[in-house]
Amino acid sequence: MASTAQAATGDENDCKKHPGARILHGPHKTIGGVEAWMVWGLCTVFVVWLFSIQTGYAVVSPEIQKTASLTVAQIGLAGSIYTWAFALCQFFSGALLDRFGSRPLLAVAVAFVTAGAFLYAQTDSMATLIAAQIVLAIGSSFGFVGAGYIGGQWFPAARYGLMFGLVQSLASLGSAFGQPAISWQLQHVTWQQLLNGFGAGGVVLIVLFVLLVRNPSTGPAQLAQTTARPSRPPPLVSSILRDLGTCFRNRNVVLSAALAGVSFGSMLAMGVLWGPRIMEARGAGTSLAAVLTAMSWLGLAVGAPLFNLLSDHWNNRRIPAVVGVLLQAAAVALLIYLPKETNSVSVVTIFCVGLFAGAHMLGFTVAGESAPGRILPDSPSLGDYGGALLMMPILLVLGALAGFFIKDTAKARVDA
Repeated sequence: MASTAQAATGDENDCKKHPGARILHGPHKTIGGVEAWMVWGLCTVFVVWLFSIQTGYAVVSPEIQKTASLTVAQIGLAGSIYTWAFALCQFFSGALLDRFGSRPLLAVAVAFVTAGAFLYAQTDSMATLIAAQIVLAIGSSFGFVGAGYIGGQWFPAARYGLMFGLVQSLASLGSAFGQPAISWQLQHVTWQQLLNGFGAGGVVLIVLFVLLVRNPSTGPAQLAQTTARPSRPPPLVSSILRDLGTCFRNRNVVLSAALAGVSFGSMLAMGVLWGPRIMEARGAGTSLAAVLTAMSWLGLAVGAPLFNLLSDHWNNRRIPAVVGVLLQAAAVALLIYLPKETNSVSVVTIFCVGLFAGAHMLGFTVAGESAPGRILPDSPSLGDYGGALLMMPILLVLGALAGFFIKDTAKARVDA
């Protein structure tokens, strides 16, 4: 918070010297005002953009596989490396935002994703693909959590959940329409040109973030917290380890992480990598497979706010989460094990995978992406996917079981 106060003071001094700079550089005056929506909107665009790159991997990976002469196992391994790197960086991204604020870090994060997109476009070997995935993961780890941080800093606390849900819904909608759009564009441009286009969009975002994104000014409540803290903050790594220890001692945090982790991890596994491959194994062409997989993201766009609304309506957090994850497990199992002749049912099923994944609403994980890449043959059939992805519905059921032991945190409503 001290760094936030210093940044706000520095911005105010700059505005006194250069009054015309207040529009772009001055601290905000009104929580939830025009500037708050502008900053939040820009961060949401960042999330939608990086989600499009992430989910575009589902469409582009077959082309990369041909160009770089890779196997299905190698493509799956690269996707797993991204997720592991993302999960590791996630431990630090939130702590860094708390320490330094959004002003320097989000622009740097956009720069990392931009560099990853350009590196992605140069993929001609497994080593280049892995390097691109790691660079992308570093920048992407600040995306969703950064948008949540902005929502908490620039809007009233009562609207935090709503703002976070809106980010998830918009990102999911972007992925739902982005996958078919990417598939259509690949009919007119090469995958290298497409990824370079994403990189060019990132350059524009970097400029906008540098010009428009500022740390919010320090209000009375933040000033009180700042004066109560030591002037010299503890070392970053030790403070992160201390906070992690605090989290792991909280049973609800651990169990909620398990439930949300397997839910969203399985969603990513289907929406980013394995969904199109399963649909292709069912006989769909590459373009149609991308459109069908996009239905899962459309389902998540509906499910993310829906489960929040149901939870508030029933005044219960645990039961909707557990039921949602169990239904997601059933949908994933049906998608994998339904006979090949039931393709029309699979369209509804993959929508339900995303719809019920809305029960997670928080948490990023490596679940569901590690095992398949090592045990699939070079030309897998639908039956091969059934064996390789068996772990996914099992993990979802285990995550739902963990949810039964969560102490419900919903507060009792007081009727007027």
